Amino acid sequence: MKMLINVPETVVPDALRGFAAAHPDLTVDVEHRLIVRKGAPYEGKVGLVSGGGSGHEPLHGGFVGRGMLDAACPGEVFTSPVPDQMARAAAAVDSGAGVLFIVKNYTGDVLNFDMAAELAEDEGVQIAKVLVNDDVAVTDSLYTAGRRGTGATLYVEKIAGAAAEEGAPLDRVAALARQVNESSRSFGVALTACSTPAKGGPTFDLPEGELELGVGIHGEPGRERRAMMTSGEIADFSVDAILEDLRPDAPVLALVNGMGATPLLELYGFAAEVHRVLAERKVSVARTLVGNYVTSLDMAGCSVTLCQVDEELLRLYDAPVATPGLRWGA
Repeated sequence: MKMLINVPETVVPDALRGFAAAHPDLTVDVEHRLIVRKGAPYEGKVGLVSGGGSGHEPLHGGFVGRGMLDAACPGEVFTSPVPDQMARAAAAVDSGAGVLFIVKNYTGDVLNFDMAAELAEDEGVQIAKVLVNDDVAVTDSLYTAGRRGTGATLYVEKIAGAAAEEGAPLDRVAALARQVNESSRSFGVALTACSTPAKGGPTFDLPEGELELGVGIHGEPGRERRAMMTSGEIADFSVDAILEDLRPDAPVLALVNGMGATPLLELYGFAAEVHRVLAERKVSVARTLVGNYVTSLDMAGCSVTLCQVDEELLRLYDAPVATPGLRWGA
């Protein structure tokens, strides 16, 4: 397959060099694979650190900046970063107020962030951890024990980041992050497989005319395969799968996320169908975000994330944010 790369072995450092050139307001350490807010650590502020395998951009490096993360650790494609990266990131953003690790529920990420927490704590950094496990598609998968962490990561990082920006203490920031995760559910659909640079082709076989319902962001199997469905049918299936597990009695944030190769024209049309289904199910939508935020390289497809919010969570979601991947407010 044609890819805009030099060689597979340098895809991540090449991308980090380009990221540094495009975003001089961030500090990018290509050698140690770190993206850090310039000026960090900020006095009295809890530091937020996340990370994961590359290939899901703008997650996580694109969410470093005012109102979200203080640092991100990109691993190799679909591979967890190593503990030294995370410990180095914690040291870089710790002001003495502690550091929150936001961890998607994949076995490698969980183990490596646990090891990094031990390393950081040995150096006197107070660490709290929050696990994101919002995907309702399957209980266990190829890479996880329990539910996978997907689109809710954006909401956790945004809302916890806003609280940290306001000066909330570590225990409060962590509690808000856990509340967001517990209030969020996601479901993804693949129209095509993704292709990694190392493989040079699709990572799994998805026959022409079929889709994968409940796919993971690394191409993990979902619930079932079916013949191609309309946008409305996919919205019905995806939203109902979420609402079987999450029964909101308050407004929700709705994320209609592209997997990397689906045009915005299609995503906005799908967003209209998601809104239709939610209206039919009597679910009120407070805010809607449409675009490619938690991707899977060149996979065509989409995911839906719903997060039930109260007045405080909605206020923090609306708070100003300035990152490469998310930007609004003053």
